[in-house]
Parts: sequence; structure tokens; C-alpha cells
Amino acid sequence: MSQLYAALPARHARPALWSVVVGLFLLLSTFSHPVLGQNPAVLRGFVTDSLSGQRLPGVGIRLDGQPQGTASDAAGTFRLANLPAGTYTVRATALGYRSPATTVTLTAGSTQTLNLRLSAVALSLREVTVSQPRDPNQSVAAISHIDQALRPVNSAQDLLRLVPGLFIAQHAGGGKAEQIFLRGFDCDHGTDFAVSIDGLPVNMVSHAHGQGYADFHFVIPETVEQLRVYKGPYTARFGDFATAGAGEFTTKTSLDRSQIKVEVGRFDTRRALVMLDLLGHNKHHLLSKKPESAYVAAEYNFTNSYFDQKQHFQRFNGLAKYTGQLTDQTSLTLLGSHFTSNWDASGQIPERGVAEGLISRYGSIDPTEGGSTSRTNASAVLTTGLPHDAVLRQQAYYSKYDFSLYSNFTFFLQDPVNGDEIQQLDNRHLFGYTATYEQSTQLGSRSLHSTLGVGTRNDFSNLGLRHTVRREVLDTVTTGKLYERNLNAYLDETLPLTEQLTLNAAVRADVFTFDFRGQLYDTTSLSLQPLRGRVTKARVSPKLNLYYELTPQVQLFVRSGIGFHSNDARGVIRGTVGQNVLPRAIGYEVGSTFKPVPSLVVNAAVWALHLQDELVYIGDAGEVESTGPTRRFGLDASVRYQLTPSLFADLDLNFNHGRQVAAPKGANYIPLAPSFTSIGGLTLKRPSGLNASLRYRYIDDRPANDDGSITARGYFLLDAVVSYTKAWFQLGATVENLLNVEWNQAQFATETRLPTEPVGTSVDELHFTPGTPFYLKATFSVFF
Repeated sequence: MSQLYAALPARHARPALWSVVVGLFLLLSTFSHPVLGQNPAVLRGFVTDSLSGQRLPGVGIRLDGQPQGTASDAAGTFRLANLPAGTYTVRATALGYRSPATTVTLTAGSTQTLNLRLSAVALSLREVTVSQPRDPNQSVAAISHIDQALRPVNSAQDLLRLVPGLFIAQHAGGGKAEQIFLRGFDCDHGTDFAVSIDGLPVNMVSHAHGQGYADFHFVIPETVEQLRVYKGPYTARFGDFATAGAGEFTTKTSLDRSQIKVEVGRFDTRRALVMLDLLGHNKHHLLSKKPESAYVAAEYNFTNSYFDQKQHFQRFNGLAKYTGQLTDQTSLTLLGSHFTSNWDASGQIPERGVAEGLISRYGSIDPTEGGSTSRTNASAVLTTGLPHDAVLRQQAYYSKYDFSLYSNFTFFLQDPVNGDEIQQLDNRHLFGYTATYEQSTQLGSRSLHSTLGVGTRNDFSNLGLRHTVRREVLDTVTTGKLYERNLNAYLDETLPLTEQLTLNAAVRADVFTFDFRGQLYDTTSLSLQPLRGRVTKARVSPKLNLYYELTPQVQLFVRSGIGFHSNDARGVIRGTVGQNVLPRAIGYEVGSTFKPVPSLVVNAAVWALHLQDELVYIGDAGEVESTGPTRRFGLDASVRYQLTPSLFADLDLNFNHGRQVAAPKGANYIPLAPSFTSIGGLTLKRPSGLNASLRYRYIDDRPANDDGSITARGYFLLDAVVSYTKAWFQLGATVENLLNVEWNQAQFATETRLPTEPVGTSVDELHFTPGTPFYLKATFSVFF
């Protein structure tokens, strides 16, 4: 069996048969002409929020007694065609919303338009639907929507934890991007998990610290309205880094009300939040006035954290967003945000340092670690309804990003006198454009939904790696100018083959240009040597997925796809990674989303993923490291149950098994890859009055190195949140690590030398960042 796994990456290097099958399907769908029935009727319309008047995308639309439905598109419109004449009952469904059933009578050949207005209501799992007619690849949509409505979110880290099965770890005082774990991957800071917010990419290519670096701290958690989760490489909309999966976050279109919040907690923790509705709700839409909304939000954070060395962490976030319906067919969204942060850090510490009494569990070997970072974003989205029920969505965005990080991972191993502290620098401009064209076409009695997408991303950055001591520069390891461009296009087709069976087929093409002009420190000549070059590589990624609606309460799915993650440009130019510039990921899974009883939602999938080569930029040394081909398989299970109208229970179980394919048995572990994780809890959720949540997190012990001789330690944590809400205020308290257990966040097997140890010696052992001890925070909010 191991030989079969080992052969998979090479065998699929040219997936000719798969590409031909997908290509023929796409060609057929592109050139097919509608075959209309005998004077069919058409029902069309748009879905709006009853409070703000804004259009709502992604709302399910069904007709009583009819097996097939649809969903509102990016412009909030929908269309059901080829309907026999008759009387129908129309229902719009969206979690947390309710729309009264609408009765409509259609005559032969007629077209009727509806405006479905949805009102916010208390969450009920009875209203959850398991099918996703507009976006079938979002198989955990029901689960993630429930979680967002129920789980308390107090930070950007909590937003990432909304992804079922995702774990994070922090190891630089809260200012650095989290380490991400998902589906048996140690994704580092984002190498194998793509993150976006309002269409803005969060992952940074060829970053100074690590490939795919995803710093999500520029997001204000209270502004986030929606999360879409995609596990595996099955969705053509995502390219680079979307191997283990992708998370799409969306901020609110409008505010229900303005808010001021103040938080105070242990370790000198303070936070202030202001969210202001600038235009008020345009409820009546007098005369020709179109709905529009605008709001601003700002937050400030400060903490000294729980380390012996005060962290002096402070962060500011600001956001402004405008959404307006320019015409019945056109909407405009403008967004601007700014984020800045600086901190001191205690870094990773060696187990022997604590055992020998050199430092405490919350101490540091190098107290001068820390950093600063900032990001400014601007985005414009224009969504236009076109003739023939098509929608064109265009987005242009820009980000200015700065990053400076001081770290010391090996202490005094390389330089016994000054120590091994380094500074990593990234000064970046990021420009991008995306456009999608969506259209539904009748093929006989079936409706083919087509999406054509194109895009480009362009990164311009000044990168640097320096050897420092107490934040003073000693020498430069590498420096230079990066230009990296990605051009991409994809075609995605969804066709109901029968009343129950839906086929989704897609193909994506990416072209990358890696350009780096700079200098690299040569250990032989002990001087900087030129490093210059330009490389262009391409990747074609087909996808093929099947969905079967056994009953309205049971959906089965089989998914498969090819994805990739890119390598760091410096490794590409140096030629240290051979031909694996864009190593391929081959994934497949089978599963189901179902409701055994009306108030119980279950999602389960058995999956596998084969990665051609795990390539990671080792920012500490300015080099690229290859693990070689790997294989992973596992089981994901998520359960959500509504015990009473206000009491909910949830449980996630994630089993993962991964190995390096080319390594010998016993030395083929994938370092830090989790084998079992679980999250769960109980939540009391009411529109007002008392609300509470008790939650646990568990991750098991796992190998920290290839042969498993060093173990990263697992943990079990309990967190609690309680609040009391009235119309104009809210009081609350949050407790992290309720049992006050000692646990490790980030953990690594690292070879280091301490200042007290003889020169020329070193120890390879577990290094860790201690997790939060018992932590209490109080909050007070005013609404107006």
C-alpha cells in the first residue's frame, strides 16, 4: 500500500484522463443551447433585509412540492425557470432570518417578479437546510453558520477557531500571526490554508517570516458577519495555499445599531471598541431613494500579558465601509481599513531552561524579542446585474503592509558571543483585481449555473533578514526586492443531472512569475553574493464533485480536486527546490450532511490528501526546506443539536493520519501534525437576558520531529463566557483556561545552546510558548 501512495504524486503529475473528462463537460455546457418546454413560466426576484433594505446573497429559494431550488446570487437576485403554469408557494431560507411563505400564480409563458423581505429571528436548527444549491462545495455551510450565530467571538483568533477542526497557537506575544493546524497539517502561518476577508487575500506570498503568512489581526471581530468554509482543494475559486482548505470572511454590510464596548482583564489588559452607523437605516426607500449604508469601527488593545517580561502589546484597528444600491441592477461597496501593532515577546523557551531553574515557565532566554507590523487596505466592489440573468462582480484592491520581527530560536548556537537574534523585514505593496461572471442557463428541464472568474495579484516587496543583538544590526543575511505576480482564471459549472443528483465540475489555471533581485550571505566567502533571477511556472487544477440529495434532510457528496501551494520566490530563484515550484495536492473525500431529527445537524466526511512536496520557507535561515511527498487521510465529524429553544450543544471530532512517503518507517512522521482534535460545548442563547457558553478544546500528543523521539504535548482546556443583554446595554465576563492548567501553545523540536552551556555543544529538545493561565475579562457595551 505504501508503494501505491508513493506513486500517486508522479502518477497524477499529468492527470490527462481527468482533464479530458472535465474539459468535455465544460465544452458541452459552454456550447449547449437552451431547450425550452412548452411555454414555461419564469419566477424571478430579489431578496432584501427588511431592516436595512440591502440585498442578501446566498439565501435559499424553494417551491413547496418541487425538488429543485436555487439561491440568491451576488446581487441578491434569483431565478427559477421552466416552471409549468400553476400556483406555487415560495419560501426563502437563511439561518437567523425568516420570510413569510409567498403564494404566486404563474400562467403559461409569463414572467413574474417577487421582492422577498427577510426579518432577523432567533436561531432555530429546524430551519437549517442541508443542501447548498448555489455553492454546493460549501458542504459545512450549515455547521459554520450555526457556529457563527452561537459561539462567542472576542478576538481575531476566535474568528479562525470558527472553522470546524481548526486549531491555532501563538508564540510571539500576540503580535505575530498564529500557527494554524487543520486536517493533519501544521500549516505554519498559512502555507496550506487560504484566508480572505471581503475578497482581500490575507496570506502573504514570499513573506519575510514564512510562506503564506496570514496575519488576521487587522480584522475587528465584531464587524464580521459571515464565514464560508471550504475544506480540501475542491473549489476552483481558490488557488494558492488552498490545500487543507480555505476560509472566506465577510464584514457586515450595515450595523443594526451603534455600539461602544469597554473590556478590562487580568495582566493589564484593556480594550475599547466603537462602531458607529453613519447613515441610519433607510427603511422606507422614499420615492427613488435606493438603500445605502455606511459605518465606521475602531478598536484599541493593550496588554502586558502573563509573561515575566512585560509585553507592552498594543494594537489599533480602524475600518470604514459603504454599501449602496446605485440602481436596481448595480451595487457598490467601498472599504478602507488601517491596522498597526507593536509588542515585546518572550519567544520560545527550552524545557531544560525551566527544569534547571534558569528561567520560570513564563520567562525568556532573550528578553529583546518582539516586533511591529501594520497594514492599510482599500477595496472597491461593483456588482452589476446583466441581461439574460447574469451577474458581473468586479473588485479592485490595494494593501500597504509593513513587518519587522525580532526573534531568537537557537539562542547562542551560531554566535556564542552575541547570540542568534535575527530581524525579519517586509515592506510590501499589494495590488489585485478579480472579476466573476455568473449565469444560469436552461438545458431542457435543468438549470446550468456557470461561473467564469479571472484575476491577478501583484506583490512588490523589500525583504530583509539581519543578524542582530538586542535589536541592533550586526550583519545582513539576505536583502532584496521581490516582484511576484499571479494570473489566474477558472470556469465552474454546476448542473443538476436528475432531481436528486448534482454535478459540479471546474478547472482552474494559474501562472506565477517569481522575480527577486538582491543579495544572499555566503558562508564560504563570508560576504553577500548576488541573488537575481526570474522564473515563470504554471499549474492547471481540475475539480470534479457529485452531490446527491437522498431526502430534503440528507445530502451525500463525493468530491475530488487538485490544488497547490507555491514556494517562496527566493527558493525558486536559488534553484534549491528543483522542479517543485508549485507542488500539487491531490484530494478526495466522501461524506454527508444530514438531519436525523429536525433539531440535529450532522456533517461527516472521510478524506485523503496527497501532497507532491511540502515546501516551507525557513525564514530564520533564509532557506527553503523540502519534506518531500506526504500523504494524509482522516475523518471529520461535526454535530450541532438544539436541546431547547435556547440551549444548544456542539461537538467536533477530527481524526488525522499523515506520513512522509519517501522517508523510512519510524522516521516518517510529519512533525507537529495533529492526529486527533476535538472542540465542543454548551451554549445558552437568547435574544435578551442571560446568555452563557461553556466550551472545551482538546488536542492530543503528537510527534515534534521525524522519528517521534520528541513529543509535542497535548492539552484539554475549558473556557466560559457569560453575558446579560438588554435593549441598550450588555454586561459580560470571559474566562479562559477555567481550570488553570499548564499547557503549551506553539511547540517545536529545536537544536539550541544556552549561554550557560559549553561552546560547541547543543541540545535538540522541545521548545514551547506557555499557554494562557487562568484569565478573567469583564466587558460592558452600550447600544444606541
